[in-house]
Amino acid sequence: MAAHSPLLREALRRHQAGDFQGADALYRSVVGRSPEDADAWHLLGLSLYQRGCDPDALTAIERAVALGPTVALYRGNLARVLAAAGRLEEARLTLLAAIALEPGNPDFHYDLGVLLGRLGRPGEAVASFREAIALSPTHARAHNNLGSALGGLGDPEQAEFHFREAIRQEPGLAEAHANLGALLCRLGRPEEAEASLRQALALAPDFPEALNTLGTVLTARRDQPQAEAAFRRALDLDPGYAEAENNLGVLLTREGRFDEAMAALHTALQQKPRYAEAETNLGNVLVALGRVGEAEAAYRRALAMAPDEAETHYNFGLALLLAGRLEEGFACYEWRFARRGCTARALSQPRWSGDAVGERVLLVHAEQGFGDTIQFCRFVPLLRAHRVVLEVPRKLARLLATLSGGARVVACGEPLPPADLQCPLMSLPHRAGTTLATIPAAVPYLFADPIAAAGWRTRLQRYRGLKVGLAWAGNPDYPADARRSIAASLLAPLLEVPGAHFVALQPGPAPEGMPILSFPGELGDFADTAALITALDLVIGVDTAVVHLAGALGKPVWLLNRFDTCWRWLLDRNDSPWYPTLRQFRQRCPGDWPGVLAETRRALVRAVVEPANLSA
Repeated sequence: MAAHSPLLREALRRHQAGDFQGADALYRSVVGRSPEDADAWHLLGLSLYQRGCDPDALTAIERAVALGPTVALYRGNLARVLAAAGRLEEARLTLLAAIALEPGNPDFHYDLGVLLGRLGRPGEAVASFREAIALSPTHARAHNNLGSALGGLGDPEQAEFHFREAIRQEPGLAEAHANLGALLCRLGRPEEAEASLRQALALAPDFPEALNTLGTVLTARRDQPQAEAAFRRALDLDPGYAEAENNLGVLLTREGRFDEAMAALHTALQQKPRYAEAETNLGNVLVALGRVGEAEAAYRRALAMAPDEAETHYNFGLALLLAGRLEEGFACYEWRFARRGCTARALSQPRWSGDAVGERVLLVHAEQGFGDTIQFCRFVPLLRAHRVVLEVPRKLARLLATLSGGARVVACGEPLPPADLQCPLMSLPHRAGTTLATIPAAVPYLFADPIAAAGWRTRLQRYRGLKVGLAWAGNPDYPADARRSIAASLLAPLLEVPGAHFVALQPGPAPEGMPILSFPGELGDFADTAALITALDLVIGVDTAVVHLAGALGKPVWLLNRFDTCWRWLLDRNDSPWYPTLRQFRQRCPGDWPGVLAETRRALVRAVVEPANLSA
């Protein structure tokens, strides 16, 4: 060794300078002259490993271990090369041998934790990372990986602590910032998540995983252009990144760019054939396109891979409902509470199973939007129960007090009376075994206050001709709102129809300069809106609660429906089994509001002449 030490030192200098090829040549010269030089074999192996020459690296380091069997460092690096070659169990055993030789080396425990994670043994991985931290409390990468393991085991609080500790110990560790951002995203803290992810990218701009997670956060925050840019940048850096393709597909679906979404999801599945989430998302796109049979096949493939995935069961249920297979669909819809971020309401009463209620008190509680509550409250009078408490949003309480059957209506936030059983409102059709043929469709089942309605008739009587209520926009927080709502300016073809007068059923004043009557401040709740609708001849609206209200009141109502229709409006129909007085005007392709409004205008022109045919 002594005779060759200058050559070995020069090889090591080149190695450390990144000249691996030059270092390799010198290392080979050393081992050629001194084949028993374990250090030279070890360093040659490391240089080859860093060049990506794993088989040769393995041979060299194995030679070093054979020459120096008690040197823990040789075994530790041999384990890394074995792990890179996918020989994980051999790597684990090699690391255990290194730890036996040098138990106080924190890097060995850290590497063992990484291996155990790859082997699917997260509990043991946690123990190894903890041991590394016990030996070296400032070991930032051990904190970072411990955070990842704890997050996977369902301990987000401790995961966050260790990610932040990793950042405290090594502020430039981009991976820790990215992992913290991903955790904060899952915890529903998007602003903090975005800040962490942007810090990760400031440290490592070409970080595909951080870009992908940032895209997910921006998608949730409805910043579609920036989200798309993040996903596409991640894919530029890693064209085989199936998760980024999948997430891009989700974003494009939300944008209504269904063909592009399908292409992205097909690419994700080519890159990762057993990808249940991408199969589910492919099913969602196919449903949006009305191709329910193909969607069903995609959902079944996803469930074959992940049979307990609630998101897939839920979306499969929506597809079945859209196809009119209500009994199957409502059964799958019960998975909604098991979805991530959608927990069932915590109530002390047991969930009603559908058995005879008898003299017990049943609490039925609204759970989703105003329109859903209006649509499904029709099932409450059909319950085989003498005493029902119906809890609904405050803006619906006065209206739903007109529901037959004697249910006691309580506004959300008010104290609930004692009850023996409870049931979410939208579980009632499942409990009833509802089919298309058995939908309780008799209308009206809700009623306006007659005095208030008479007052509106008096106020509107000076407007001769057809009196038409308009609703053109819904809740902007609804995920599909950008596709279901329309700009008020698009209503211009309707507003030009002679013999019709238009009334805004939106909150707030009508758009300036448009011939629409509005009554800002007078429509405080849905009982007020119901009274106004009762005084009108027709309601025209996009898919919002106003359409459901008009249908429940038995008023002629025309639905301006988007291409990727909500399940409740079914496929290939211009009527509705839920509301006998409803007529649909559907987009023939995504985004075709001008076509819908042109068809609606023609129908309105006829209705002005023959108002008796408003529901036809």
